[in-house]
Amino acid sequence: MSEDSLIAFAQTLIRQRSLSGEEGAVVELIISEMERLGFDQVWRDKNGSAIGVIKGTQPGPTLLLDSHCDTVDIAPDISWAHDPFGGEIKDGVIYGRGAADMKGALAAMIHAAASMDRSCLKGQVAVSATVMEESLEGASLQTIMEALAPDFVVIGEATDLNLNRGGRGRAEIHLETIGRPAHSSSPHLGRNAVHDMTRVTRLIESLPVKTDALVGQTVFALTDIISDPYPACSMIPSRCRVTYDRRLIAGESPSDVLDAITGSPELQDISLRAEIATAEYRTYTGEILRGTKFLPAWAFPETDSFVQACLHGLRAAGLDPKTGAYRFCTNAAYSAGVAGVQTVGFGPGREEDAHVVDEGLELDALRAAERGYRGIVETALNRK
Repeated sequence: MSEDSLIAFAQTLIRQRSLSGEEGAVVELIISEMERLGFDQVWRDKNGSAIGVIKGTQPGPTLLLDSHCDTVDIAPDISWAHDPFGGEIKDGVIYGRGAADMKGALAAMIHAAASMDRSCLKGQVAVSATVMEESLEGASLQTIMEALAPDFVVIGEATDLNLNRGGRGRAEIHLETIGRPAHSSSPHLGRNAVHDMTRVTRLIESLPVKTDALVGQTVFALTDIISDPYPACSMIPSRCRVTYDRRLIAGESPSDVLDAITGSPELQDISLRAEIATAEYRTYTGEILRGTKFLPAWAFPETDSFVQACLHGLRAAGLDPKTGAYRFCTNAAYSAGVAGVQTVGFGPGREEDAHVVDEGLELDALRAAERGYRGIVETALNRK
């Protein structure tokens, strides 16, 4: 594969806007590139994700390389020094929305898979460009995995060319306090739901933090608060609703998260409802993705056979990876956290490069990622 062709394709992907639910045009580009590079099978699934397969000449396992092709939007009224959809290259860096998260990784995966010598492969390598990941991690990957039944998965989210063997999960929690309405001139006749919610949030802020040596600490982050009625018009609010983003460590369940709040004796006099949020999103093909917003954390030991195979493949490609874990949530919440399939993360760029102004990716990292994916495929599909 030509490095110039790899870089040009990454630029092409960046130049095509592809917000969640609007990925149709970029998927067309991906399918066209897979066909041009000679993938054995290429198709678009019902959700609109693109999948391509390179088949080895000998039977063996299926390795899935996954990157999402949707991006977050550009913040309004925030200036970029580089056109966010220009794919500009300056001083060895390619700039634009999705460069690091994660169109660079996607381009590298496609070109790495296409470069494989089929006569040396035992099994097949598939590349997926999933849709709607920024809205609901793992939902569209589930459809792909049900079709392919992969034995191993590589997530291309940024790792700074290291190898991640775990990642934090996340839960979206909705809490609602129910009070009693009254005129604001006589607040003692009612029960202020906002005051009750203040007690709830104070309790949450005091909950002990759990720590996992690999994936880090649990986090409760308040993301919105709404009272009803609003505007109040001289009324005491009778309802208050808040949303928390809860970052998870391995082994936590929905009941673990909710019981820590609802089971507190300090809140037993409050009418409190607590639930894990559910989500429903329409893809650009018209399919509906539904799911509970509890996306589990995951982790594999350093000694895991696939982790070790990937380390060997990356080192054979001239890289020097350390092992670690994602601090954010990825599609691996499904592949590893739900489906239990051996999964690692490997990609160019750093976690902190995602969703920022002047998002960029070093070309050297893009080239190294392509070599790294080749090394992983060669090792994973040639194991004795």
